[in-house]
Amino acid sequence: MADEQSVRRVRLRFEGEVQGVGFRWTSRALANKIGATGWVRNEWDGSVSMELQGTSRQIAEFFGGLGHAWGRYQPSYVIAESEDIKPLSSEYDFRVRF
Repeated sequence: MADEQSVRRVRLRFEGEVQGVGFRWTSRALANKIGATGWVRNEWDGSVSMELQGTSRQIAEFFGGLGHAWGRYQPSYVIAESEDIKPLSSEYDFRVRF
């Protein structure tokens, strides 16, 4: 198990109901609230790509918050791809990319 204080970066691809529902903006608000960095972007095929960086605790908190963010309306999505990649030291916030 990774040290809770060590920084991880995860590359993700979400499929399903992830475009047109505020997914990117909700992700940005959640990540910035918990101090995680990275980016999120809509893809041409209807999926959403994301790189999320933070401690294991921050990443877990992000996904917990994502599950509660829409209240009663929760878009249906799956994480189609997920891989750990090398963290970046030059990033200071989480952004929506276009």
